[in-house]
Amino acid sequence: MRRALRIHPAGDRGPVIRIEVEVGRPRPGVLALAYELTGRLDGLRLPPPAPPGPVDGLWRRTCFEAFLGLGQGDYLEFNLSPSGRWAAYRFSGYRAEMTPLAGWPQPVIELVKGEDSLVLKARLDLSGLPGLDPAAPWRLGLSAVIEDAQGRMGYWALAHPAGKPDFHHPDGFACEVRFPEDA
Repeated sequence: MRRALRIHPAGDRGPVIRIEVEVGRPRPGVLALAYELTGRLDGLRLPPPAPPGPVDGLWRRTCFEAFLGLGQGDYLEFNLSPSGRWAAYRFSGYRAEMTPLAGWPQPVIELVKGEDSLVLKARLDLSGLPGLDPAAPWRLGLSAVIEDAQGRMGYWALAHPAGKPDFHHPDGFACEVRFPEDA
């Protein structure tokens, strides 16, 4: 399923024309994401390639994000950088008790740059994570923070709650994905 992200009114679109995300569940415990940004890439501030691994604070710069609701207000946050770095956290409620997510394989991240597009593909194997039912539909919040060459920030998401940009807000979990995908 392909979903379009929208710019938050408080953000700056900059050189970005659009951002779309292809979402899938190729296996019950696996989430596959492909964020496609279309625009003038030379007008963006992109991090340089880096060895894969977890790094805090990725959301302060160009970063693609996914939030996965676990029920009872619990959720997971994944930050996926074009550098190849990533971060993953578990929350016990709205912005409550953030802890690094442990016990899951490192995500596979691939970046493909074209003349006027950038595609970040990520495969997250979440099999066996406590509190995540691989057979149930998953509620997702999909978002992106995009920094332009002048340092202005654009905040993109499926849905924005009223007020300042807030990807953690429950209203942002606006996508449901099932396995099998045609169910």
